[in-house]
Amino acid sequence: QVVESGGGLVHPGGSLRLSCVISGLQLEYWVIGWFRQAPGKAREGVSCISGDDGSRYEAGSVKGRFTISRDPAKNTVYLQMNSLKPDDTAVYYCGAVLRGTHVSSLCGQRLEPSHWGRGTQVTVSS
Repeated sequence: QVVESGGGLVHPGGSLRLSCVISGLQLEYWVIGWFRQAPGKAREGVSCISGDDGSRYEAGSVKGRFTISRDPAKNTVYLQMNSLKPDDTAVYYCGAVLRGTHVSSLCGQRLEPSHWGRGTQVTVSS
């Protein structure tokens, strides 16, 4: 099971931290990604992380602003989002696939996560 939280309404330039709790298997067995989809737009892989070795991938659109991290003790992956822009407005989803997948493959959507959360809305507006 995958459960996201932490979305909300924030002004441009503000920050939010999203959380994704994975249950069923320890985090080291998963590769986890944050994806987003805005109305009328295709889904985008934002940032992905290996639960095992912590290797990361970030999309160019968020590099330098968003940081993905993991806490194995809490079986949780975080997405710290800073300097938010109106273009970041979307539903953010957490997706996970069993390890053995490269983070760039997951974020590049060359394969589909086997487990999805229900999503959390992030709205950036003044």
